[in-house]
Amino acid sequence: MKPLDLITIGRSSVDLYGDQIGGRLEDMGSFSKYIGGSPTNIACGTARLGLKSAVITGVGDEHMGRFIREQLQREGVDVRGVKTDPARLTALVLLGIRDEDSFPLIFYRENCADMGLTEVDIDEDFIAEARSVLATGTHLSHPQTRAAVIKALELARKHGARTALDIDYRPNLWGVAGHGEGESRFVASEAVTAELQSTLHLFDLIVGTEEEFHIAGGSTDTIAALRAVRKVSDATLVCKRGAAGAVAFEGDIPDSLDDGQTGPGFPIEVFNVLGAGDGFFSGLMKGWLDGEDWPTALKYANACGAFAVSRHGCTPAYPSLTELEFFLRRGVTQPDLRNDAELEQIHWATNRQGRMGGDWSEMRVFAFDHRAQLEEMDGYTPDKGGVFKELCLSAALQVANGQSGYGILCDNRIGRSALHAASGSGLWIGRPAEWPGSRPLTLEPELGPDCGGLQEWARENIVKCLCFCHPDDDAAMREDQEATIRRLYTAARRNDLEFLLEVIPSKVGPVDDMTTATLIRQFYAIGVYPDWWKLEPMKTREGWQNAIDAIEEHDKHTRGIVVLGLDAPEAELAASFEVAAGFDLVKGFAVGRTIFGDAARAWMQGEIGDDDAVAQMAERYARLCEIWDSARSKAKAAA
Repeated sequence: MKPLDLITIGRSSVDLYGDQIGGRLEDMGSFSKYIGGSPTNIACGTARLGLKSAVITGVGDEHMGRFIREQLQREGVDVRGVKTDPARLTALVLLGIRDEDSFPLIFYRENCADMGLTEVDIDEDFIAEARSVLATGTHLSHPQTRAAVIKALELARKHGARTALDIDYRPNLWGVAGHGEGESRFVASEAVTAELQSTLHLFDLIVGTEEEFHIAGGSTDTIAALRAVRKVSDATLVCKRGAAGAVAFEGDIPDSLDDGQTGPGFPIEVFNVLGAGDGFFSGLMKGWLDGEDWPTALKYANACGAFAVSRHGCTPAYPSLTELEFFLRRGVTQPDLRNDAELEQIHWATNRQGRMGGDWSEMRVFAFDHRAQLEEMDGYTPDKGGVFKELCLSAALQVANGQSGYGILCDNRIGRSALHAASGSGLWIGRPAEWPGSRPLTLEPELGPDCGGLQEWARENIVKCLCFCHPDDDAAMREDQEATIRRLYTAARRNDLEFLLEVIPSKVGPVDDMTTATLIRQFYAIGVYPDWWKLEPMKTREGWQNAIDAIEEHDKHTRGIVVLGLDAPEAELAASFEVAAGFDLVKGFAVGRTIFGDAARAWMQGEIGDDDAVAQMAERYARLCEIWDSARSKAKAAA
């Protein structure tokens, strides 16, 4: 068994997608940043479908190049073939959605990094690891990159790998259309046709639109073009026909496209065609490499293409395997898939790893997002509070020591400098949105009345909201708090931010083994699906089981639960960890004052210095981590 299912080769870029729909690209006021380029998109799309994918491409030695590399890794794509070129910049593409038929785009690819690929960059041992190699047409347009692609294809065939071509004809990238014609999909060119036809014998699978087969076959008659391609290649030919679906030809080309093999299509709204072909090819490769027949492979491809045309962006639109299987099982319930709440929840929850990355199967979180508690300490000033939170971060980083599974909770009011310094450190970062101690729930003023302030948050920040609530709350209190949480949750999703909901009923009224479970069900009932839950420690297994049952009834893809501390003594926390660690959905803890309380009080009054404060907090944090890890190990052993 080879370690890789697929290696793609060709262009990569940073796609800047206009956020405003229906306007000219000239008038776009803001853009969303995604990775792009057909082979890069396909590598991500197939990885989401469970294939072991890699890409050979080039990026610059700058921020955008690092973004592509890091995002590929988050998507689970092997990046050994990604060349960092210190002499060239990463390619950029600006795109817009004007209407159903107009999708303006501008390629910034002058001497870009991926066009710096050479034969030297093709490693035979790497190619030998793959079951298939997929090339895209752009890199056949220049002698240097063409040589690299042909070497990769010849090595693939030498080592028994299948080969595939996405014709991906962009006239301006072949130099037969101007910079302002990025949207153009066809310009006739005998030279381009000749270049393509000289390579078609190297492929087992060739995929393109009717226009792309026109350029490959040298005719604007689709049947004639397909027959011209067949004369020089024995590949299976898959012709994409837009709303009419797609058709596959394994042998001779019949007189009608309708006589080829087809898969079922899906009646959905066309919102954005950009990147739809890459989504289609991702599904097709899944079926082809899994040994499915062509109607089944085309069904996968059509479904993945349907997701792409219904959503904003390219790679972010592509489905996970769980999502695809759900869609094929359930079918279309509304044509605008991006507004299908059930489907979008599965899409979000099963593709989260590509947004954040990291291994969060265990969570050891140092919570120092406290504001009111610090402000009440003797000796506190806003400046001292900010410095102290930097010391907390130092302690957290010392204990984490570059390992995954460690995190912090830090605010942006007192702890702004620590919060910003934590970015990019590898820590999981939760950031509070609630006004401390408020009931009914009130949000930090920085968020604004519609939570629009979340647009300014770093994408790696998790929106954390603490709500003091109880099943016995009167109707007015419950309605008020739920409306606030719903508004915040909706804004978090709109800004691609994960959401952590913390509920503390014990500060409101008496609790039993059903209290937390009842609250959980109430929040799901209003359409709030937290990525994380932060829950009070429960003394009984029954209480934990009831809470977990309530979560799993509604969301089988939640990230999990962290246990809060409530300033409990270490021995009390250890006892609560013993109970909680027996449940897989409980990922760890998020504890604060037990770690920093004594150090903060002494430091604020000048009784200890910075180094002693960091040392004391690091020691307590590390000991809690050990207590949790021990409890988890015992629970696993007992199971």
